[in-house]
Amino acid sequence: MRSPFQRDRDRIIHSTAFRRLKHKTQVFVYHEGDHYRTRLTHSLEVAQIARTIARALGLDEDLAEAVGLAHDLGHTPFGHAGEEALNAEMQPFGGFSHNDQTLRILTRLERRYAEFDGLNLTWESLEGTVKHNGPLCGPFSGVCGERPVPSSIAEYDLRHKLELDSFPGPEAQVAALADDIAYNNHDLDDGLRAGLFAVADLAEVPLVGPMFDEVARRYPGIDESRLIHEAIRRVIDRMVRDVVDQTRRRLAESGVGSVDEVRRLGIPVAAFSDEMREHDRALKRFLFERMYRHYRVNRMSSKARRVVRELFQLFLAEPECLPGEWRALTGGSPPETARIVADYLAGMTDRFALDEHRRLFDTYAPV
Repeated sequence: MRSPFQRDRDRIIHSTAFRRLKHKTQVFVYHEGDHYRTRLTHSLEVAQIARTIARALGLDEDLAEAVGLAHDLGHTPFGHAGEEALNAEMQPFGGFSHNDQTLRILTRLERRYAEFDGLNLTWESLEGTVKHNGPLCGPFSGVCGERPVPSSIAEYDLRHKLELDSFPGPEAQVAALADDIAYNNHDLDDGLRAGLFAVADLAEVPLVGPMFDEVARRYPGIDESRLIHEAIRRVIDRMVRDVVDQTRRRLAESGVGSVDEVRRLGIPVAAFSDEMREHDRALKRFLFERMYRHYRVNRMSSKARRVVRELFQLFLAEPECLPGEWRALTGGSPPETARIVADYLAGMTDRFALDEHRRLFDTYAPV
């Protein structure tokens, strides 16, 4: 009854890693409030936007949705702060990348099916997830020679080629833009809700400021919560329409007639217009300055890095402190043990990581 890409989507939704996203940080840690986005709600918003764009362009909606749902499965607890800390600790052992970890989850770490490890997804879903931000090596990557392909992706590619030097298919390109649209706008919403900045501070931000002004003039006296929602939904709509129009234009101009031609084109076919790209950059700059580097976010990020760092160092030095099923996997070389510890930490939710840290470092906490 299901297409292969529908089955991929369903297996992702039913995975343990997907459920854990509900207690993994987007920007705010779970105990800071119930209404802020988590990795789970972010992934759902990405998938919804990706599906809308894919439908408008006549692409495969289920594939776009699958990539949107899977793209953040490998994230650590505490968002980018947790990933930075784990990557720093893993530097002697090849580093850590959430994209690499996502492939490990999809092909190894989910152990639910009788006949295989992982989720046994289609090649297109794996390729699209690994390359949703573009080629990982080669002349179009912008990183080859500076940063090696992450170890698990490189190892998997030796057995099942993912064409790491080409762009992904159009559905994955759409999912990457949906990711940008979703996190820019929901971080804007969450930042306002948290009081990190005010509506008045957005006046000079291109696209966003004029949109808030347009809604305020259209609905005089509207209360702030409605104003925020009405403005942000219009910004999302404007960005989605821009992607659809620009992608149609690029498809027509390039003359591509197949997915393989899209991959070999050398430039992405899914894109913002030049004007919208500038708007997107301006919003990112605003959020970076006013939200991601706000002292309240910095303080929580500092705590998060310390928790991840201390847990990693303890488990690497004393793997016998790992739970039984994880301890049984250790005993090999230090790099192999470090990889097991990284898998264990990356799978934690914010709440579990804080509880685990308390159990191990608070002398009076029950173990």
